[in-house]
Amino acid sequence: MRDERRPRVSATLLAAILLGIGFMAAIDEIIFHQLLAWHHFVDVGSSALALASDGLLHTLELVLLVVGGALLIRINETGQLARGYLSAGVLLGMGGFQLFDGIVNHKILGLHQVRYVENVLLYDIVWNAFGLIVLMGGYGLLRRAQRGVARS
Repeated sequence: MRDERRPRVSATLLAAILLGIGFMAAIDEIIFHQLLAWHHFVDVGSSALALASDGLLHTLELVLLVVGGALLIRINETGQLARGYLSAGVLLGMGGFQLFDGIVNHKILGLHQVRYVENVLLYDIVWNAFGLIVLMGGYGLLRRAQRGVARS
């Protein structure tokens, strides 16, 4: 018989990762797409398509925030939240999104660049380094949480 109050690590991590992806997508959308106007999700000759692609990214970001938040609330209400894994999951989601965006969207698919300047290399390095640092921070917190569970 399963203990209903036992922390659910996988469920907590899933909810937190979804929130982290949503948070980082929101930061990207608000700061780099809207405030700085450095790029759109899909940069093409059509400003209407570029704007529509930003709307699609914004919609996905909101869905991830709502689903992740709802899962987190449900897990917490049932007393199954694995608190030590919450921050780890958020940072893993944020760093994973940042690296995915920098490597896949920027370089492999060529949907957009960080910023349209003559030498984009410095922007790419900073963008991906930031994502890697956040991802490593999340991994460090994950390892710390796993060690805490092993001790208890």
